[in-house]
Amino acid sequence: MGWNSWDVFGTSVTEAETRANAEFIAEHMASYGWEYVVVDIQWYDPAARAGGYNLGTKLVLDEYGLPQPAPNRFPSAAGGAGFKPLADYVHSLGLKFGLHILRGVPRQAVAADTPIKGSEYSAAQIPDRERRSSWIDDNWGIDHSHPGGQAYYDSLVRQFADWGVDYVKADDMIAPYWEDEVEAFWHAIDRADRDILLSLSPGMNVSTDHAEHLKAHSHLWRISADLWDRWRDINAQFDLLRDWAPHAGPGHWPDADMLPLGRMGIRAEVGEPRESLLSPDEQRTMLTLWCIARSPLMVGADLPGSSAETIELLTNPEVLAAQRHPVGAREVWREGKHLAWASEDGAFAAVFNRGPEAAELELPWAVLGIPQPARVRDCWTRTDIVPGDHLRAKLQPHSSALFRLS
Repeated sequence: MGWNSWDVFGTSVTEAETRANAEFIAEHMASYGWEYVVVDIQWYDPAARAGGYNLGTKLVLDEYGLPQPAPNRFPSAAGGAGFKPLADYVHSLGLKFGLHILRGVPRQAVAADTPIKGSEYSAAQIPDRERRSSWIDDNWGIDHSHPGGQAYYDSLVRQFADWGVDYVKADDMIAPYWEDEVEAFWHAIDRADRDILLSLSPGMNVSTDHAEHLKAHSHLWRISADLWDRWRDINAQFDLLRDWAPHAGPGHWPDADMLPLGRMGIRAEVGEPRESLLSPDEQRTMLTLWCIARSPLMVGADLPGSSAETIELLTNPEVLAAQRHPVGAREVWREGKHLAWASEDGAFAAVFNRGPEAAELELPWAVLGIPQPARVRDCWTRTDIVPGDHLRAKLQPHSSALFRLS
């Protein structure tokens, strides 16, 4: 559970903006389990801008071809300090620090043939120019038949560990699925003298055929392309999370992507500055689905600029308890645009209306695979409901309900 800069600041987030969001989490959200503060893509580009990526830009690299925070955006990184001062500040708030990195080796380092720190190899020996990204030109892919490839990732992650990084979002890894790149980065994480979570993205078209490999070589992985504040994006996650739910468990979590809530789009890749375009019902439905499926929760808002209603949505302890529940859940019933999930121990149940019309659902407990409970608690309204022989819910279009059962 944490915050990521992408939905609101795109490639251009600054140190001041990161600190402001970290301070907000520490004061208002940490007690509910929110803990990670993640700087997303191109933090090493001094000319980063709103609305997309710079192509062919001059990046900030050190003498070993390792990316460094752009000092004009992250002043505390000046003089070779890297992200350590910012990470130290985040840690001083009782939170954890994360960053984004692209698969591969910077093209700029290859052109300069920089040495690979801690090895006898150099950057010009390791690129695979056929493995370039389709959407950004900062890096070449890596030829992992050459030992310098692993050495470069080892040096990169060693730098992150020295900075105090707790979470790495490694991008362009699994769409298409670069198995050797995933393994090499995981080995680098494993060799680092620090506990670091590895998140892989993006997840468009990633098949459950890769589930065992992902579980063995990452802590969480995206199951879709970037998700924005559009109902069609939320709606697509129902089928994806249904298919991936059997593979969720301690140390390996399918990730339904960031929560596009609150104040977003200030300098984002998609859209203008705005409050989330999802309706209140759609926002609750998204959180209900993410929590019952136990997806990681990364909010993409400018939290200090977000409404009190958004923060209340993100800090409902009874809803968040489903996300932290030790037992998994699965989809147990579906009829047209209506469906239900239940946790395998019967502690939580959720019902959803994906359709454009209001609906009244009456589901026998046996359909949910749950004995009739003695108590039914509505997690969103935080009220008790008199239990009957059916689970009953009146749902507006695109709405949901989440229940705690005992």
